[in-house]
Amino acid sequence: MIPDQVNNHQRAQTDFSWLGNITPIISGRAYPWIKRFLDILITLIFSPIWVPLIGLIYILIKIESPAGPAFFIQDRTGKNGRRFKLYKFRTMVENAEELKDQLWHLNELEWPDFKITDDPRITKIGKILRKTSLDELPQLFNILIGDMSLVGPRPTFFSSEDYDIWQTERLDIAPGLTGLWQLYGRGEVIFDDRARMDILYVQYCSLGLDFYILFKTPFVVIKQKGAK
Repeated sequence: MIPDQVNNHQRAQTDFSWLGNITPIISGRAYPWIKRFLDILITLIFSPIWVPLIGLIYILIKIESPAGPAFFIQDRTGKNGRRFKLYKFRTMVENAEELKDQLWHLNELEWPDFKITDDPRITKIGKILRKTSLDELPQLFNILIGDMSLVGPRPTFFSSEDYDIWQTERLDIAPGLTGLWQLYGRGEVIFDDRARMDILYVQYCSLGLDFYILFKTPFVVIKQKGAK
């Protein structure tokens, strides 16, 4: 059941009634198994593209900052609140977490989110990786080992203990590389609004919706903002 605040928010902000018009293709009990099979299949099929690309980005990061790690590994919250190691390319200076405490007064979002326009901690190559979302590429390894899916709610860095009860419904399925949030706002959306979109995805999820989100995501990345 979608909380009343979810319905009210969506009527006031973005109309998601189109979710009910997506042809499910496959949903119900078979959906998680087939989705997992397709996650592995699609990721492996495109591995001749993304594996060399990861190697190239690794080299570029090491050229810019030879002493620092190329990958950023962080604990994230996944399905049923389970914590796992998420892999990303490092896009910030090595002491970014230490500097974060000094920059909290510039935060443009509500806690626990943190965002600063033109964040001074981001490296030159990091700016390119973020604009193109290529910093997320190593998460394909998370998909292969089963921590994540191609489509689903984005995993949070804070634990499920920091969630409000109604927000925990977004943890009913595996987190994804992309999702509704990426199509409708990306980094501009506060966590409460992301949770509402994630809950809608959980309740309407099917292969038909997954294919739609996968198809739309590259266009949103190119436009550098969420769809309207």
